[in-house]
Amino acid sequence: MSHIFNFFFGQYADYQTIDIVLEIVAVIFGFLSVLFSKKNNILVFPTGMISTCIFVYLLLKWQLLGDMMINAYYFIMSVFGWYVWTRKADGQPENPISRTTKRETKISIAIFIATLLFVFIVYKTFDKWTGWVAYVDTVTTATFFVGMWLMAKRKIENWIYWIIGDLISIPLYFYKGFTFTSFQYLGFTLIAIFGYLAWKKHLNNNLQTA
Repeated sequence: MSHIFNFFFGQYADYQTIDIVLEIVAVIFGFLSVLFSKKNNILVFPTGMISTCIFVYLLLKWQLLGDMMINAYYFIMSVFGWYVWTRKADGQPENPISRTTKRETKISIAIFIATLLFVFIVYKTFDKWTGWVAYVDTVTTATFFVGMWLMAKRKIENWIYWIIGDLISIPLYFYKGFTFTSFQYLGFTLIAIFGYLAWKKHLNNNLQTA
């Protein structure tokens, strides 16, 4: 039993207690944020902002620049998304759940490519482009950037980007030594699948009543 425990949590032996506690708190608020997103509840943003603030601090301390930028971007987009979701016309949201338009698809592609280039430049600037983890981290960063932008716009396709990014992040974070965060992304994957199904059901119901 101890071998299993050490396999999953042995890396925390060298961590400061405060950092372990902060990671767990960030994971809890991260889960809450995704759950609220699944329910199309605006609390997705304040809970997400708490999680991202903590992760920005931890990831900067651990020198994981790509991951840190993801969370800093999440915070900024949470402010934007919070504003967009509160806008209403005749008592109804101005940006209800919908599918991505052709124009938004082009913008998504542009965001993905721009993020790849930006993260690559950051890694090279700080001399961190040293292995396969940097390649994977760059791709997941770009994937999550698009997913967050689409979520702020209440586009159902945001869940597809989350699912892809989460699946990649599960083994990636475990390899990096952050077991709690790896488990978080496993949970995120499951919630994202149900989130996509819930939003799809919502869209179908609206089409039937239209």
